[in-house]
Amino acid sequence: MLPILYIIFAIVLLIAIVAVWIFNRLVRLRNRYLGAFAQIDVQVRRRYNLVPSLVEVVKGYMAHERGTLESVVAARSAAVAAHDVVTNDKSGGAMKSMASAEGNLSTAVTQLLAVAEAYPQLKANEQAAKLMEELTGTENRISFARQFFNDCVMEYNSARQSFPASLFAGVFGFTQAEFFEIDAVERAVPAV
Repeated sequence: MLPILYIIFAIVLLIAIVAVWIFNRLVRLRNRYLGAFAQIDVQVRRRYNLVPSLVEVVKGYMAHERGTLESVVAARSAAVAAHDVVTNDKSGGAMKSMASAEGNLSTAVTQLLAVAEAYPQLKANEQAAKLMEELTGTENRISFARQFFNDCVMEYNSARQSFPASLFAGVFGFTQAEFFEIDAVERAVPAV
């Protein structure tokens, strides 16, 4: 009778060790993708701060391009609002809403930068050139941060769905993470 108790104890101990290892791995991966999202957060906040400055500098040179400027301002406002929602609620719907708003802002900023290229006086303005360069760099950093975030989400979701972790993930409360996907508007080449 005693050897059977040792075998049962060993099996229970093995299951507990595996469960703890899986739990810790999923926590580490979840924290990694949340940290990656924080990097997106840093870069989009930087963009939110740069856009109004660039719009103000560009206004004087592009008075008749008012529609482009207004679309950038409106897209920025929508992106800030969506970002604020995601800060408090990282659910799939909130993430998709933010990704869509960010896509619209990226498209508007790209159009603004493309239109600005047509104004030699604006390109010669040192402040405008510096702001455009910073905004372009920020757009690149956002793109890299999105890619890293999506890589982290993929790794987390794969670990969560793999056996034996799939047996424990639901019990431990590890839900499916959403990718930061762009919508068709951002995929389209902007019309200038």
